[in-house]
Amino acid sequence: MNARPLGVGPKRQARPGIPATRDLAETILAAWRTNHQVTVFLVSHLPTAVWAAPIPGAPRKTIRMLAGHLHNARCMWLKTLGRPHGIPVPSSVDRRKVSRRQLIAALNGSSRGIEALLRLGLRCGGKVPATPAYVWRNLPLDVGHLLTYFVAHEGHHRGQIVLVARQIGSRLPAAVTGGLWQWTRRAVE
Repeated sequence: MNARPLGVGPKRQARPGIPATRDLAETILAAWRTNHQVTVFLVSHLPTAVWAAPIPGAPRKTIRMLAGHLHNARCMWLKTLGRPHGIPVPSSVDRRKVSRRQLIAALNGSSRGIEALLRLGLRCGGKVPATPAYVWRNLPLDVGHLLTYFVAHEGHHRGQIVLVARQIGSRLPAAVTGGLWQWTRRAVE
């Protein structure tokens, strides 16, 4: 019997439309881009009444502020891990005043920064080099953990936004909540 290590051997048959093999680096970057598109999809489809609505139990915070936090958190990671390696850090947004259009433009910029950070890690053997600014040290800096953390963070806050909309009586349309799970569509946007 001729045993082969897992993943070694003849090229497996691909399902229609999906290549049999794919560069892992491109898979990581494509997954980030899709996550970003899901976030942009939600922000762009929030009704105006929801955008400015206060969060129940936190009257000084609004959905706008929660959405702005997504961009600002990306900027914080870029400042901490990327800037020392020459990755530009976009400006944070004023979470109290940012418009949807401004936030989407900002998110597009910070997404490019996160992609550059992931590329850095991929070029450095799969791990972003630690920087003196990275004092938290609770997050492994390999690209798999970074991608998972970034996607989980944004998914958490997207879920909060959907829940708060429901709590304030402005349930989002099914096309919007369902659209958050249409990753195949978001991947080509």
